[in-house]
Amino acid sequence: MKVAVSASEPLLDAAMDERFGRCPYFLIVDTDGLSFEAVPNPNLTLGAGAGIQSAQLVAEKGAEVVLTGNCGPNAFDTLSAAGVRIVVDCSGSVRDVIEAFKAGTYSPQQEPNVASHFGMGTEPDASGNPYPGAQQNPGFGRGMGRGGGRGMGGGGRGMGGGGRGMGRGRGMGRGMGRGMGQGRVMGPMPETAPQPRTGEEPAPPPPDAPPQTPPRSSKDQEVEALKAQARAAEDQLRALTEKISQMETGTDSIPLVAVVDASLCMACGVCADVCPEGAIAVDDAAHIDASLCTGCGQCVAECPEEAITLKKR
Repeated sequence: MKVAVSASEPLLDAAMDERFGRCPYFLIVDTDGLSFEAVPNPNLTLGAGAGIQSAQLVAEKGAEVVLTGNCGPNAFDTLSAAGVRIVVDCSGSVRDVIEAFKAGTYSPQQEPNVASHFGMGTEPDASGNPYPGAQQNPGFGRGMGRGGGRGMGGGGRGMGGGGRGMGRGRGMGRGMGRGMGQGRVMGPMPETAPQPRTGEEPAPPPPDAPPQTPPRSSKDQEVEALKAQARAAEDQLRALTEKISQMETGTDSIPLVAVVDASLCMACGVCADVCPEGAIAVDDAAHIDASLCTGCGQCVAECPEEAITLKKR
């Protein structure tokens, strides 16, 4: 069976990326022998429609099942229309997720688990880390916290005369806010050697101890981050070039077509404005010329009434 896993790097032991539409890579894996193809995701920085385009990409690769963390309604509907089953709420390395799926830990879902555009604004940092601020060690855990405050207060109104005074004050405050923090550590922390007391000589290393590697300077770390960013950019450029070639030769689309639910359509005309093929006309409702529609999904992504879906032709 072929499965598509949203991944942070093109490796089986890489961390799975929880975003479906905006993950850096899809690993198309044969579950029998774990042979795989790493596919850079050209939709990583796309505006609206990233989930739809990513869904079409994995469907074109022949995936029967998608394993990911979160999948929005547009991507879910597109995958379902293409006959691809969706498994959400996965976590861990790509290899572990696949093994858990094979063992029956995960099962396909019947509906999306997040709202539209969930993944926007969560792009990787310069080093390619899909969760900026996360430490790259086995014991790290991500955390989210809510906090902050907003307050209003007034106090101190007084009147006085002849050596006698009266004061009255009142203050009210209310705090609301939301914050994000990184911090929960899970698992054992690496052991460190005991530090010598003041005035003592450091204990010599054991004779068979491996030579210690000096810590990398901040410049070395910055160079590594830039190299990782350059590799990611090269992968994205190749993916975009391949996508352009497929679109020009007409080999990129799976057999899907946009369909309008007239009971929901408000005839706003947004779909006609964004359609790159001029396949949509609007009078009392939107009408789609199936002979011109390429199933790109732009109208689905932009429709404010969610009146358009992709269906098999």
